[in-house]
Order: sequence, then C-alpha cells, then structure tokens
Amino acid sequence: MDWKNAYRSLYYADAEIPDLELDPARTALLVIDIQNAYFDRPPRRLDVPESQRNEWGRWQYFDQRMRKTVLPTVRRLQDAFRRQGRDVLHARIACLTEDGRDRSLSQRRPGFNNVLLPKDSPASQIAPEVAPAPGEIVVTKTTDSALTGTNLRLVMHNMGIYHVVVAGIFTDQCVSSTVRSLADESFDVVLIEDGCAAISQEIHDHELTVINNIYCQVMSADDLLGILGG
Repeated sequence: MDWKNAYRSLYYADAEIPDLELDPARTALLVIDIQNAYFDRPPRRLDVPESQRNEWGRWQYFDQRMRKTVLPTVRRLQDAFRRQGRDVLHARIACLTEDGRDRSLSQRRPGFNNVLLPKDSPASQIAPEVAPAPGEIVVTKTTDSALTGTNLRLVMHNMGIYHVVVAGIFTDQCVSSTVRSLADESFDVVLIEDGCAAISQEIHDHELTVINNIYCQVMSADDLLGILGG
C-alpha cells in the first residue's frame, strides 16, 4: 500500500492527500530516545530469573523490531542525511540529578514510565549504532516531548529548519508527544514508520493511524528517501 493510503483514520477516509514537498535545505532528521537503557534485556529467556520471564516475553516483539528494523533504518537515514549535508539532531531522556527529582511528573509515575536515567550514566547514552556524529546537536529532556523540555524549537528556528523527519521510540509516547508538539509549533513533520517502535505492533499501528494526516505524514524510509533523492 502506498504511503498516502496507509494508516488512514476515519477522519481522513475520503481526503485527498497532497504530494509531499520538502525543501532539502530546510529539512532535518530528529532521532528520539534510542538509548542504551532499552537494550539491556538478555537475549535468551533462560538467562533471566523465572519470576521475570513473563515480563521478558512481553518485550520480545519490541527487542526484535529494534534490532532487525528500527536500528538499521535509523542508521540508513542518518547516513543519507549526513552524506547530503543535512542536519541530524538527537534527543534523549536524562535527568540532571542522580535521584531524578528534576524529572517531569510523567517520568515519575509508577511502572514503566518511572524512568531514572542520570545524564552521565551509561544507560542514558544514545545507542552506539545510531550515535551522534561529531558536531551534531543533542538535547536532553526530562519530558516526553523533545520540544517541551528543551530549547530545540528555538534551535531549529535559528537553523532555518521547517521540515522535521522523526524516528525513534516509543511510537505512542515520546515520539507521538514530540510530533504533536512540532505540529503545534507549525513545523512540517514526517514520521518514519519503520524507524519507530512500540511494545506491540498493535499499539504502534494504532498510534500511527491516530496522528497521521493531522500532526504528521507517516511513511517509510524508502518513501522519504525517494522524495529527497537519497
């Protein structure tokens, strides 16, 4: 299915979707929260205590998608943007204090969202497969949105960036929150569906359907690079 007809919600069932026009000089790639903390599960079920095996199993879809799809896709995008002289930006979750008291409420709630990643800890660093190149901008946030908790909006405006290509994790959380914030700030957003992941395919697909055509345009890396000539 072509990108204009994939992930259509009922709101846009009969809409005529225009061609995507990107000014290469005003287009940047933003990679969100692909950090070491999300790659610390043992590869084999037998390597975790029995009490943790159900939790390990819940994350197998995500782990496999990250390794086989998202990391290679994001790196391919990074390589293409760098080769063509376009900006590659990075956002990561990291708190300024060791105990995380500077975190937003959304990152202090009990359960999965209780993220404690001090800024200098190995877990908070960006995964080496998609690490920043020398001179690339990295913003640090204690919020879901990469705009709300940083000066990224001002930085991109100063750099003349208008089109923002987004990839990263998690589709339904920090990625979606950032996409919505970008759209509200009148940036033109493209979300790379094979450059993102959630805990399940169902959640990933649902979130893409919700935000597509309203806050962003969802497409694959192949579609995007074809439009950019990469």
